[in-house]
Amino acid sequence: MSKRPGGALSTRPLHFIWMADCSGSMSAEGKIQSLNTAIREAIPHMQSVADENPNADVLVRAVKFSTGAQWHISQPTPVADFTWTDLSTDGVTDMGKALSIVAEQLKIPPMSDRALPPVLVLISDGQPTDDFGAGLSALMDLPWGKKSIRIAIAIGEDADHEVLQKFIGNSEIPPLQANNSEQLVNYIKWVSTAVLKSASSPASQSANSGSPVTNIPIPTLPDSGPASAGDVW
Repeated sequence: MSKRPGGALSTRPLHFIWMADCSGSMSAEGKIQSLNTAIREAIPHMQSVADENPNADVLVRAVKFSTGAQWHISQPTPVADFTWTDLSTDGVTDMGKALSIVAEQLKIPPMSDRALPPVLVLISDGQPTDDFGAGLSALMDLPWGKKSIRIAIAIGEDADHEVLQKFIGNSEIPPLQANNSEQLVNYIKWVSTAVLKSASSPASQSANSGSPVTNIPIPTLPDSGPASAGDVW
């Protein structure tokens, strides 16, 4: 295997990290069950996209946050071997802590300087209960934090769009608003396929060379579809 960065035979790691809100409010109206189902159903689609982009070694893991934050799936797992363990709910919304522990893993090391831009997906139904700004600063102070592709999914009308937009850091990419389980499944699938494909494509490998910020094109945002009457979070 060639060791030349960007070479035709080189494989570059692409870290994909779910950051999931597991606060007590996520237990209401089946939100957490819908999230568990959506991510589990997305796994085969992620595996198909990874198979189509052999130059990217897609590694998946997950953070959960409520009162405090911790790794739900701590090891960067090859997507072909990735399985989902259901999340449960309790406590408050320490989103800043979640960003801080992700930031620790985006330092060099453990990150490789020849990786592809990581994909970070933040999912929340509420407002941060800790120092969100400190967590975001810890993330954005790192080269890989700046280069990361950041997507946020707001679950229900109580989600704090302002902080989710600050996390994304790009006014052209709004938080995705999921008001029912069908919309959530739709958005999770989009992140797992279109966004992952863009991040792992050969074009992203050349675009990433020496760039201080990611310039990976984000695919067209999906249509959320109508929310069913009586089925709105």
